[in-house]
Amino acid sequence: MSVELVEVVRSGFRECVHRGSLVILDPDGEPTVELGEVHGPIFPRSTNKPMQAITLLRHGFHPVDDAELAIATASHFGEPDHVELVQRLLDRFGFTEDELECPPDLPFEEQARATALAGHDRAKAARRIYMNCSGKHAAMLATCRINDWPTRGYLDAGHPLQRAVTDTIADITGEPETDLGLDGCGLPIVPVSLVNLARAYATMATAPAGSPERRVAEAIRTHPRVISGTDGPDLRVMTATPGLVCKIGADGVHAGALPDGSAFAYKIDDGHDRARVPLTLAILQRMGVDWTDDHAELAAPAVLGGGARVGVIRAIPGLL
Repeated sequence: MSVELVEVVRSGFRECVHRGSLVILDPDGEPTVELGEVHGPIFPRSTNKPMQAITLLRHGFHPVDDAELAIATASHFGEPDHVELVQRLLDRFGFTEDELECPPDLPFEEQARATALAGHDRAKAARRIYMNCSGKHAAMLATCRINDWPTRGYLDAGHPLQRAVTDTIADITGEPETDLGLDGCGLPIVPVSLVNLARAYATMATAPAGSPERRVAEAIRTHPRVISGTDGPDLRVMTATPGLVCKIGADGVHAGALPDGSAFAYKIDDGHDRARVPLTLAILQRMGVDWTDDHAELAAPAVLGGGARVGVIRAIPGLL
């Protein structure tokens, strides 16, 4: 049963409430907060991407730098630097954009989208390389070539790469095997409970230096803009909180961990993005992060009316 997590207050009235479930773990991996249903499987969506990237490293993928590993983990906004990194990866292994099996899309970031649309209708402007998962798909193609696996049909759940991803996620999370879903980019989604998702991020944050788990965590920490984009939630939260490694997923999922192994994961039932950052900041405060003005600003974004601040979006007072 989910609980109230975030409220929207306008002109002194409670306008809206976002419900969901969340868990916070201490450095020993034990829950200190459990709200809602944290033990049943959910679809973590892109919050699984770091574990998919760990699979690639375990199977011979050698990024030329941390930025290339970050783009393999990204839900990027299709900005020029993102597209350049994906194209560099494709070129390095001799692939064309058409060999990506993610669907064509437009950039998420407003200016990049406007540039892509200039002089084109939407259908002609959309490209596979703009799709937010294109970096992951390019790195998956590279890993298939390294292992002499088929590069066509790499989305299929029975493909050796996807079987390896399923095995890796099971290894890191300890999650019992269950039926797979299908993500927006066409890849299988491995369901994971919130408590095991949080433990997976703790594992990444505390893994030995040089291990695939730690390499992915360091790439995310070092390049938060690469894994997201201009004003992206992960960029803003990690910039304010040095040492944090975190990753959003579609439909209101977020997970992360601090260097000591304390970790969190949550799912907002209605998937609304506006609830995400205030809730994450409330969790970080509960986890004992040193509070700054940057944290305070992120924790209570304004509700506007006529261009003026008339309310606030915030975690439910007293929630944590």
